[in-house]
Amino acid sequence: MNVAILMLSAGSSTRMGSTKQLLPIGNKTLLGLSIENALQTNAKKVFCVLGSNAENIKNSISQYDIEIIINPNFKEGLSSSIVEGLNHIDNTNFDAVLIMLSDQPKIDSNYINLLILSSEKHPTQIIASQYEKTIGVPVIFPKKYFKQLQQLEGDKGAKDFLNIHKAQVISIKSDKLIDIDTQEDYLNFLKSL
Repeated sequence: MNVAILMLSAGSSTRMGSTKQLLPIGNKTLLGLSIENALQTNAKKVFCVLGSNAENIKNSISQYDIEIIINPNFKEGLSSSIVEGLNHIDNTNFDAVLIMLSDQPKIDSNYINLLILSSEKHPTQIIASQYEKTIGVPVIFPKKYFKQLQQLEGDKGAKDFLNIHKAQVISIKSDKLIDIDTQEDYLNFLKSL
């Protein structure tokens, strides 16, 4: 199965107060760690959508074998990055896209591969991550959903879309689903290492 990873990293980190993607974690950055995890999976290619502070972030990840997509509309919210990414890969031969965020550092290659394996077993289903009461990213969408996803608007990303298509979703539980949104989240994550 030919899966592309679409890593969303275009936001302006308003709650963090600094460029979240560049936060140091060991000798890497938050975004660098997420990219390394993505590159160690069974996905065929990793795309990274940048927007706010794109040049600085792009320079910080230049060593990785990924393709950068610039989202000029990043201020319109998460959905604009999904749309920009899918517009970019729409005419390629990928069977599915795995959408993930760059601020979930505990999402490792094992978990991503688990999602990909589930997608290979159920190629027509959406494979989503199960939070306590919701489903969300990382999520794999088969190609048949690309056109609908390209119509998304707003800052909810694919959340409403997933809820509408709940009958087509297989959800996978994990304890790795933490986001780094604030300084407190970041410090707590560093303490957990």
